[in-house]
Order: sequence, then structure tokens, then C-alpha cells
Amino acid sequence: MTGILSNQSILRLINGSPPLIHSYLSIDEQIQPNGFDLTLNCVATLETPGRVGEIPNDRKVSETSNLSFDEENWLHLPTGSFLITFNEIVSLPLNLMALGRPRSSLLRSGVAIHTAVWDAGYTGRSQALINVYHPNGYDMQKNARVMQLVFMLLDAPTQQEYDGVYQHENI
Repeated sequence: MTGILSNQSILRLINGSPPLIHSYLSIDEQIQPNGFDLTLNCVATLETPGRVGEIPNDRKVSETSNLSFDEENWLHLPTGSFLITFNEIVSLPLNLMALGRPRSSLLRSGVAIHTAVWDAGYTGRSQALINVYHPNGYDMQKNARVMQLVFMLLDAPTQQEYDGVYQHENI
């Protein structure tokens, strides 16, 4: 059977071994009826162009430079694209994948978050692309809940866990 995990199933897996998610800030605030909110650790600018080719060795991601939060942990982002890193570490079992969706408060202010698929077997502290479309920018505070991770049960466990270059990233 496939389906989206409820908060009860997510909590059971968080309390399992290995935990589905760890390094979270507040289980009570971050658990949602149909997912788990990820929080903002850092924001970086994209400094160089990236590229993707036919073979993995032809791939190059943009170099980045971290931005500094002010003394109250706020950061003003102008219009543009930024790379964000989350606080939480996710460890997906072989029968589970995940998708990230921005919190609606961001969308209602002209900010979008774009993610890739979290494949079964992936472990890491993920990153996402944030695009600020509002002409006056957007203010973000460190540790704010910015994206909800939704977990999907596969029809059968995958025979091969994620084995890409981002396995164990940012840990």
C-alpha cells in the first residue's frame, strides 16, 4: 500500500532507529498533520554558473557564499535566487521518499522554494533553492520554519538506496 504519511506515522519513525529526522528544533512546532516543517540554518548566494552534462563528471554546481544574519538573526534577501540549508538531518528508509513544499506564508509574500526529490535511502542535511520574487525583497530569521517535507510510502522497498554525490551531505 502506498500513501502520504500522517503525523502519527512520522512521529513513530522519528522515534525509531535510525530516526527519520534528527537535529530538529521543536517536535511540537515542526510536526504537521501531513508532514514535518524544516527550519532555516543558512542562506548562500550563488557565485558561479553551474552546469550539467551527459555524464556525472560533467556536472558542476555553483560555488556559493554564505550570507550573515544580523545580531537578532535576521537577514534581508533582495529579489533573486539563493541556496538555503536546513537544520534537520533526514534519513529515509528504503520504503519512503519525500517531497518538499514551501510554507504558504512564503508564497503569500512572493517567495518560492524549489526542491528535488528526496530518494529512498538518502541521508543528509538538505538544501533547496529559494527565489524571492517580491520587488522589495523578503526578511527571514534563522531557525524559521520555511518548508514542509511530505513523506510518501513506496509500493515496495527499493532494491537500491540513493547512492548519489549528495548522500550524507552537510553532516
